[in-house]
Amino acid sequence: MPKVSAEFSTSRREEIISACEKLYQTMNFKDITIIEIGKITSFTRTSIYNYFNTKEEIFLALHQKEYELWIDELEKIISENENLKAEEFAKLLAKSLENRRQLLKLLSMNHFDMEMNSRQENLIEFKKVYGKSLRTVKNCLDKFFPSKSEAEKQNFLYAFFPFIYGIYPYTVVSQKQIDAMDAAGTNFIYHSIYELAYNCIIKLLGEK
Repeated sequence: MPKVSAEFSTSRREEIISACEKLYQTMNFKDITIIEIGKITSFTRTSIYNYFNTKEEIFLALHQKEYELWIDELEKIISENENLKAEEFAKLLAKSLENRRQLLKLLSMNHFDMEMNSRQENLIEFKKVYGKSLRTVKNCLDKFFPSKSEAEKQNFLYAFFPFIYGIYPYTVVSQKQIDAMDAAGTNFIYHSIYELAYNCIIKLLGEK
């Protein structure tokens, strides 16, 4: 790749990630290709390979961006609140997830493919941001629930983070899926992202 400024390289990467994000609003993961992404960038498709080797690397970068945005919201909760009761904290944390619908979608779909088909250096950078999200939620617990033991806080983290992987499929259901559940005699009751997250957080905090 010709030598370019860091600012130029960053702007190109961001344009590619934004193009992928735009397509992901209306297309399935499997149908999005680098060719399709290239069609809505301002440069040639082959130039994408100067920044990403596979479409999975682009999705991984989008996933990393979503984690970074969530971390920003979590840090805002910490900086703007001196004390929070369990119910207040649960509301704010649930709202932060409601605001990151795309993060939840990425968590629930093709996560394994994104990681396995990305270069190790890209995966390491992603894992750094993922690790920061864990630490930031832990920082919330440290600040607002100082009486909880380290074991209780770790139990919260190891239950909460796997839980959020499954929120999206329970809250975004197609009419076809609803019809199939009706035909199968399965009683489907809709719950929002906020409702599921809030109820889970309250229970993990030991509140009724």
